[in-house]
Amino acid sequence: MRILFWGTPDFAVPPLLALLGEGHDVVGVVTQPDRPRGRSRSQLDPSPVKQVALQEGLPVLQPIKPRGDEFMGQMAELEPELSVVVAYGHILPQVVIDAPRLGTLNIHASLLPTLRGAAPIQAAILEGHTETGITIMRMVLGLDAGPMLHVVRTPLSHDITYGELHDQLAELGALAIVQSLALLEVGAAHEIPQDDSAATYAPKIDRASAQLHFTRDAANVSRVIRAFDPRPGAHTQLGGTSVKLFGVKIIAATDAHLRDDALAASKPGTIRSIDDEGLVVRCGDGAVRISQVQPAGRQRISPVDWMRGRGVQIGDRFDDDEGTGYLSQHDAVGGS
Repeated sequence: MRILFWGTPDFAVPPLLALLGEGHDVVGVVTQPDRPRGRSRSQLDPSPVKQVALQEGLPVLQPIKPRGDEFMGQMAELEPELSVVVAYGHILPQVVIDAPRLGTLNIHASLLPTLRGAAPIQAAILEGHTETGITIMRMVLGLDAGPMLHVVRTPLSHDITYGELHDQLAELGALAIVQSLALLEVGAAHEIPQDDSAATYAPKIDRASAQLHFTRDAANVSRVIRAFDPRPGAHTQLGGTSVKLFGVKIIAATDAHLRDDALAASKPGTIRSIDDEGLVVRCGDGAVRISQVQPAGRQRISPVDWMRGRGVQIGDRFDDDEGTGYLSQHDAVGGS
């Protein structure tokens, strides 16, 4: 089977390597154009998928948009029988989806029809899901709405970060696409329509999504911090200066920081303690411990080092402009 692979970021690398490792005939790669970086914007960086393709000697197509006579001609020259798409970065027109004889498959990082859209990995953490996975679906014009060929599930631990789940699902996507192609080759693949009435959505992440609000409960604060660790980082402000927080743990109700009368009198966002284990912050309900901070323009440091540099003190309070950060339906109806 001649496969044209579509992908751009590091999430797409394990599936590409898996297809090559299993001996599939990958006839070429379609990826985003090289991106400029640096202050001068003069250096162009290839995508992670392009780097692998060049190492493997695969033809690489990098259209600004995947359409038009020139691109369709380049695609036709590769004579693909099937396209496999994962995190490519553009919506494909119907003519491109239908071009290969066997159509186009997509690797999506959720258990469809839940979390259709651009950021299902972050959303699974933000929404407090206990299970997620990979869905292999046939691509259609609707947003992640095509019939499903194969689903691989995995439990979601209560303390997992975006970075950890991203890497786990990238490897699971590699496994799922290899299994799906094996089913196709023996005629055992069955397409199951999605229940559109059960669909939920994971919109593209913006800065407001990663804003922390300590007036919310400790579970919400923990989910937001973990959903944006290591990037772009959940952010708040201290004295008008932006700071990102990483390495979060919910403080147990029996902890000494929650048992004194001063806690009840302090406002959400107040720093209760700073030691080698991190800084403890009061939330609207409960408290969290933060092990690393990143003040604006600096690298990640420990809270103790931040305190020594006179960036923070016990009793300081993180600013809270309630109303623009991520609030799931679960939180809106009472939280966890």
